[in-house]
Amino acid sequence: MSTTLTRHRPVVLVVAWVLAVVSGGYFLPWALAVTRGKTNATTIGWVNFLLGWTIVGWVVALVMSLRPHATHTF
Repeated sequence: MSTTLTRHRPVVLVVAWVLAVVSGGYFLPWALAVTRGKTNATTIGWVNFLLGWTIVGWVVALVMSLRPHATHTF
């Protein structure tokens, strides 16, 4: 069994959390995705950036970032 967990560069992690704090939580879903090592963290970041201004877009990005990691059984 393997998971789709990835390691992002520390710079990306710091930038994500600084933006989340400075923006008052707007980029929180992206910061959580990067911290959790989600493989689709870039997609979550774009959804958050482009649609986060709507409440629904922000919630969708948050749910995407909090979903369990995909696992593959071989």
